[in-house]
Amino acid sequence: MRKWTPAVSTSSTGRYAHVLADLIGQLGQPRFTSALLEGLNPVVPAASFSIYQTGHSCVPQLFMSGSFGVPDTTRDCWRAYLSGPYLSDQTLVSERAGDSTPLLCHITAQEVPVQHRARVYEAHGVAERVSVVQQTGASLLALNFYRHQHQRPFSDQQVAGFADMAPALLALAKKHIALSSPPQAADPIAAWQQRLRQLNPALTPRELDVCARLLTGMTQDGIANDLGLSLPSVKTYRNRAFARLGIHFRNELFAMLLRTPAVPPAN
Repeated sequence: MRKWTPAVSTSSTGRYAHVLADLIGQLGQPRFTSALLEGLNPVVPAASFSIYQTGHSCVPQLFMSGSFGVPDTTRDCWRAYLSGPYLSDQTLVSERAGDSTPLLCHITAQEVPVQHRARVYEAHGVAERVSVVQQTGASLLALNFYRHQHQRPFSDQQVAGFADMAPALLALAKKHIALSSPPQAADPIAAWQQRLRQLNPALTPRELDVCARLLTGMTQDGIANDLGLSLPSVKTYRNRAFARLGIHFRNELFAMLLRTPAVPPAN
């Protein structure tokens, strides 16, 4: 596995201007997803890609994914990733704590930890990945391109071409997400409480209060201040809620809600 930061190149923008121009024209539009994979294919011939957010302070979210020339199993891969591997995945994490500089990563399936490799890579025919990642606080945004087993390994030239384009691709992906994302709920805590009730109606009002705030990224100290409770009380409500849900960690709560579609309120 190799991790490094992208170098500033004055020539890369001109070299890939036609690809970037097409992507800019598709920002906020449904075709951006296919344009991203198809446009980059001459540079890095990937069979699939994904853009997602993970981290201890956010809900794991797959923003977009797709395949080129193979059946699309990217959402199956995402669900497999959430089933356990993402909790301990360090392949996309910078060794410099708190560093928000984009990070490049090139890794083969053989270098991926065993559980991750078995559930995601081997189960779906994935052989190699190049990524550009940006970490903000305790969350990271990853743009990943995958080579599948029927393809030749990425060449050094292809990896270098991806590295040249990576900062621009990351910026375009972030802009597209911002343009195409639905507006946030006016009261995110109330929205999470509704989702939690749908997930388990046995949760008490205080358990809902605590879990909904965990899902917005608040710390336990922050929740205690917000609700006027002691820190031990917050921990007690959290532990009771987690026991009802059959989980132990905040990340498992995020993953559980992500895997369970929201039920629209009855008219």
